[in-house]
Amino acid sequence: MTTAFIGLGSNLQDPLRQLRKALLAIAQLPGTAITAVSSAYRSAAVGPGVQPDYLNAVLRLETSLEPVDLLGTLQGIELAQGRVRTVHWGARSLDLDILLYGDRQLATPRLTIPHPALAQRNFVLYPLADVAGLNWVLPDGTDLGTLIARCPRGDLVKTGQRLIQDDTVPGDVE
Repeated sequence: MTTAFIGLGSNLQDPLRQLRKALLAIAQLPGTAITAVSSAYRSAAVGPGVQPDYLNAVLRLETSLEPVDLLGTLQGIELAQGRVRTVHWGARSLDLDILLYGDRQLATPRLTIPHPALAQRNFVLYPLADVAGLNWVLPDGTDLGTLIARCPRGDLVKTGQRLIQDDTVPGDVE
């Protein structure tokens, strides 16, 4: 089993519900167990045009799925929840990203791990710290606390909304 961190984001079609549905779907993946769920964070959209704010969160999980298999499964969940890929960085019902996968570093045309923009995105770093802790060390040897110190919180707001109703069973969402 490998510890992986998945970033979740949505700014369309009831974002909190989208994130909760994604959590349920991920909880059902074979060889995978969710071990921690961050709070939800609200942030301004990064991308073209005027878009609604995003709701973001991060999951910590243990998985036996290889990174490319995990990516394919996550993209299937996005499609099942109405994700349409037409505009790069456009508004979306659901975005699921592999942020970290153990101590692996991977760069292929399909997948880059750690996520290439992880260090510049407050809406990823702060929820990641919720589930990994500030002392978590990335594959390049940098600790999460150092990255957060370099990335201002800006307009990022911890909403207090939770993706699960209690801390016991991710499957109890909805």
